[in-house]
Amino acid sequence: MSTSITLPPTMLREVEQLARREGKTVSDLLQEAVRRYLTQAQLRELQVYGREQSERLGLAEEDVERLIHEYRREAREVQPQ
Repeated sequence: MSTSITLPPTMLREVEQLARREGKTVSDLLQEAVRRYLTQAQLRELQVYGREQSERLGLAEEDVERLIHEYRREAREVQPQ
C-alpha cells in the first residue's frame, strides 16, 4: 500500500540528507518515524489509563511503584528454575 504526503521543501531536504547519511531511503526513514510516533501514542494512552486507574483506586504514585516491585518479586519467586 502506498500514500503520498506533503512536506515543506526545507523539511524534505533535511529528510533526504538524513536518509543519505544513514544509508536509508526516505520511505524507510518516514516509516521508522511513524512507527516511533505510534509507539509513543500507545505509551501515552497507557499512562493515561494507569493514572485513571490509580486515581480510581486511591493509589499514590509511590503505592503504584511499590506494588509493581512486589508483583515482580513475587513473579520471580514462583518461576521454575
